[in-house]
Amino acid sequence: MSKDAPQRHPPLPEDVVAAWWAPFGEHLARERRCSPYTVRNYRAAFEDFYRWLATAGLWERGIGALGPREIRDFVIEAQRRYGRRTLHNHVSGLRSLCRFWMRRGRLKRNPFSGAPLPKLEKRLPQFLTEDQARALLASPVRLLENGGCDAFTACRDRLAMELLYGAGLRVSELVGLNHGAVDLAEGVARVTGKGRKQRLCPLGRVACAVFARFRDEFTPGVGPGDPVLCNPGGGRITVRSVQLMIKRHLALAGLPLDLTPHKLRHSFATHLLNAGADLRIVQELLGHAQLVTTQVYTHVSIARLKDVYNKAHPRA
Repeated sequence: MSKDAPQRHPPLPEDVVAAWWAPFGEHLARERRCSPYTVRNYRAAFEDFYRWLATAGLWERGIGALGPREIRDFVIEAQRRYGRRTLHNHVSGLRSLCRFWMRRGRLKRNPFSGAPLPKLEKRLPQFLTEDQARALLASPVRLLENGGCDAFTACRDRLAMELLYGAGLRVSELVGLNHGAVDLAEGVARVTGKGRKQRLCPLGRVACAVFARFRDEFTPGVGPGDPVLCNPGGGRITVRSVQLMIKRHLALAGLPLDLTPHKLRHSFATHLLNAGADLRIVQELLGHAQLVTTQVYTHVSIARLKDVYNKAHPRA
C-alpha cells in the first residue's frame, strides 16, 4: 500500500473523542472557521496519533507526559505511512490541538513545539500555458458541436472553467457561489474563502457573458440564494463533479490529466504576473493571507524579466 493511502481502522473510543477531540473540533469549525477539509484532516491526524500512542502503551501516561524522544519516534514511524507534506500537516494539526488544551489548562506544555520534521521538497505550482488554457476553455463548445453533450452542460462547464481561470476561484468557492453574490453590472463576485473570509473577485467580460447566458437561457427565475453552478434539476453541484468535469475536458483537449481544478487557479495567478500584474494585487485576488504564499508564482516571471532586461538595458 502506498503512502497516504486510506486505511480502515476501528473507531476511536467514545470517551477519547468526547474528552480530547470534540471540543477542539468544535473550536476549529465555529471559532476558527476552518473548512470541513481542515477539520477532517486534523481529526485524521488526532486519530492516527492516538492509535500510535495506544499501540506503544503511552496513552495512559497522557499527552502532557510526552517528551522529545516520544515525539521523534512518532514522527519517524509516521514517515513510513505518510508523505512529507501530509506529515507536516498532521503535526501542524496536533500542535494546534495541544495549544488549544494549553489555553484551557489541561496541558502545561506543547510536546509538538519544535518537533523534528523532514524537509519539504520545493514544488513549483503546475499551470497551463495560455494556449492550453484557451484549448481547455473551448472544449465544451467543441463537445456540444460533436454531439457529446447538451447545451445546458456545455454552457455550465464553460462557466465553471471561466470562473476558475478567469477569477482564480478555489473549487470550494466555485461550488459555494450563489447568484446573490454576483454583480454582473460591476463585473465582480463576492466570494467566501478560507476561514469564511470574503473578497471581491473581478469576473472579466468573457466570464460575465457566459454567466449571463447560462442564467438567462438555462436557469431563469433563480433567486439570490440559488447556486450559480447546478445540475439540470437545479441542485448545487459538488467539488467532485467539478473535478470529473475538468478531467473530461482535459482529455478532450489533449492536455495532461493530472491537472486539477486548482491548477486553473495557478494558471490565473501565473498569467497575471507574467503580464506584469503587481504581486500585492494578485495576493488580494487570490485571497492569500500572507504574501509569501503568493510569491511561489513569481518563478514564471524570471524569463519575462530577463527578456525585458535584454531589450532595454544598454549593457545587456
